[in-house]
Amino acid sequence: MKCIVNGKILLENQILENKVLVFGKKIVDITDEVVDGYEIIDANGKYVSPGLVDIHIHGNVGKDVMDGNEEAISDISKSIVRHGVTSFLPTTMTMGKDSIDKALQAIRKSMNKNIEGAKPIGVHLEGPFINEAYKGAQNPEFIIDASYDFIKDNADIIKVITYAPEKDTNLEFTKDIKKNTNIVLSIGHSKATYEQAKEAINLGASNITHLFNGMTGLNHRNPGVVGAALTSNDAYCEIIADTIHIKKDLFQFILDNKGKEKVILITDSIEAGGLEDGEYSLGGQKVIVKENQARLESGSLAGSVMPLNIMINNFYKNTNLKINEAINLASLNAARSIHVDNTKGSIQIGKDADIAIFDEDLNCFMTIVNGEILYKR
Repeated sequence: MKCIVNGKILLENQILENKVLVFGKKIVDITDEVVDGYEIIDANGKYVSPGLVDIHIHGNVGKDVMDGNEEAISDISKSIVRHGVTSFLPTTMTMGKDSIDKALQAIRKSMNKNIEGAKPIGVHLEGPFINEAYKGAQNPEFIIDASYDFIKDNADIIKVITYAPEKDTNLEFTKDIKKNTNIVLSIGHSKATYEQAKEAINLGASNITHLFNGMTGLNHRNPGVVGAALTSNDAYCEIIADTIHIKKDLFQFILDNKGKEKVILITDSIEAGGLEDGEYSLGGQKVIVKENQARLESGSLAGSVMPLNIMINNFYKNTNLKINEAINLASLNAARSIHVDNTKGSIQIGKDADIAIFDEDLNCFMTIVNGEILYKR
């Protein structure tokens, strides 16, 4: 058993000081005094936070989920744990079925292994059921209409599917997913009208993929997917808070509209994450990274290269959130959106001991996964 002392413990709705966090593989207690015989971890006045949960990440340190091998998943895992991430959804791209299936099998095997990093807890299938008009960095060659048969053999590990509901004939795919699985449907890369998006949300599409990016925008006569997202109280909205995908001046506007329970911070990181400027790849397409911006040769943004803890800091510094509330956006909200908040997402007795220690600027000094220290600065 271990104890963390001298830290500011970030709970869902409060910050505790002068308390001791006790844990093994699970969080055991929050007490007033150290327990004799337990290993002591001194937080040195820093924040003791729940481990972060990234539900949308394609790659890092030169590896991409679509590499289709366990080594890629392992390397991504070991890289992002250095930023306080303890759980993640490896995210696929719009490619051929064979390539996607290969990636899914690598993720499946990785989920059953003891990786010394952040834990892959399922899959985010981004495409191929999207609209070419808003493809972003997705390869249009492999875009297809929504198909339940395409995903049914891997429905047990898929947590999220990003799709364009207007490409779902009579919304049969939406209905099949909600009837037969626990998969979260997320609207993205979509040309849907406001009415089409609202209909999908009313049928159970509960998430919006990287709000504002890759979707019909907000217009006073045609509110689009953005309008549907902002006016649907129950819809979770992913945000890429690198200040490139969305101007920082909009962060508070989003928060005011969605509320602090329905915003999820993600990285949408690509293989260039954690590396220097240069040329990389995404879904078989060349990506040029310069000054923290990743773009295709066409100029389209191609995911991000910024780690999740820095995204949180960006959002925190540009909104009226308290620090524990900002952390919730990349931990508890993410976990709730994919229905794993019974074990992940917050510091609570009985939950997995997934913990990160951050300083005032959200730099990570320690990451603990299932009670084991896997990163120490």
